[in-house]
Amino acid sequence: MPRRFDRYIEPLVDDVRFGFYREISNFSERVLAPRVLKLEREKSLVPDDLIAQMGQLGLFGLNIEERYGGQGGKLTDLVLMGLALAYHAHSMAITPGAAASLGSKPLSAFGNDAQKQAHLPDLAAGKRMFAFGLSEPGRGSDAANPETRAERDGDAWVITGEKCWTTNARWASHLIVHAMTNPEGRNGHRTTCFIVPMDAKGVDYNEMAGKSVWRMSSTGSVALDHVRVDNSTVLGEVDKGFKVMVDALNGGRLFIASLALASIGSALDKVADYAQERVQFGGKVIGRFQRVQDVVVDLDIAAEHYANVILDQSQRYDRGELPRESPAKAKIACSRTASHLLVDAMEICGGVACLDEFGLVRHHEDLFVTRVGEGSNRALKTQVAAALMPDIKRELQ
Repeated sequence: MPRRFDRYIEPLVDDVRFGFYREISNFSERVLAPRVLKLEREKSLVPDDLIAQMGQLGLFGLNIEERYGGQGGKLTDLVLMGLALAYHAHSMAITPGAAASLGSKPLSAFGNDAQKQAHLPDLAAGKRMFAFGLSEPGRGSDAANPETRAERDGDAWVITGEKCWTTNARWASHLIVHAMTNPEGRNGHRTTCFIVPMDAKGVDYNEMAGKSVWRMSSTGSVALDHVRVDNSTVLGEVDKGFKVMVDALNGGRLFIASLALASIGSALDKVADYAQERVQFGGKVIGRFQRVQDVVVDLDIAAEHYANVILDQSQRYDRGELPRESPAKAKIACSRTASHLLVDAMEICGGVACLDEFGLVRHHEDLFVTRVGEGSNRALKTQVAAALMPDIKRELQ
């Protein structure tokens, strides 16, 4: 069944891309949606059979070059996938989404030929998954200065530290570890990224307990206790890990914004349908009341606006024309608008909105992650301010 915001997406992309979006939307309706509620109530992560089906659709290889077995897609394709899968549950979208934007993309952009040949074919086939080890217990928004250390030992490196809030840790074969390698270096030239096997000696993973958002997504804590790796595991250049991190996060912010937009689209459909079915006050459907109409219209306006913003920015990003601060602004605005509108949507639907089977409360909870994921909105405003005020930028450097 077409979603109401599909009519805003279709004119913004070519026929091939819209056909891809509809195919993944149909997969989401047919295969994923019927299982979401049961998986959540069982406190289950996305099961292996669904991951395998996503792999068969090529979702894990969406942005990997065709010569390595991927689909050769761009960020725009990842955003469309996010819109299609997150309509029912963010967890279903972030699993292949993070694997692509935070896993295979850094390898595609910064890996050498040997690293690409060793990993990309299996990543494209969904046989292997990379996760990005960025956040730490003592480092959230200050990700440029990790406490995790990597020290040279002859021709090797020894890595010690802990990464947390690591998406897809449960399924990851390797962790891209962002570690401090040059504490005395200037800002942006202190860290290095390493490709660390999850089965390496000294690596210990635990799923983080008690999470009430993105319930089916794996979110792990990974301890690295004197993990020894050789120079072949360096991703990009030594002391240039900040560049790898920024490149991954910049495009990823538009993917996160697409999840917030999918929540707006899902709420629009729920509320518009409910308002035409719910009868109150002498046999009138509540959609006849202006206060209800206000919420439906606000959702529709937001759906159209952010579809235009996010898809325009995605295509500009693919052409290399997008300023770094633009995805940050899109994520800040879309995630905050979606969070606000979901509360309004739930108020219109009343008590039924509190039930997990209705779906709105899931989006309400999951939207919190869009406000802090890929850089918290509060911290990202500093990045935006630096672009607006050169004196502030010089001070930050």
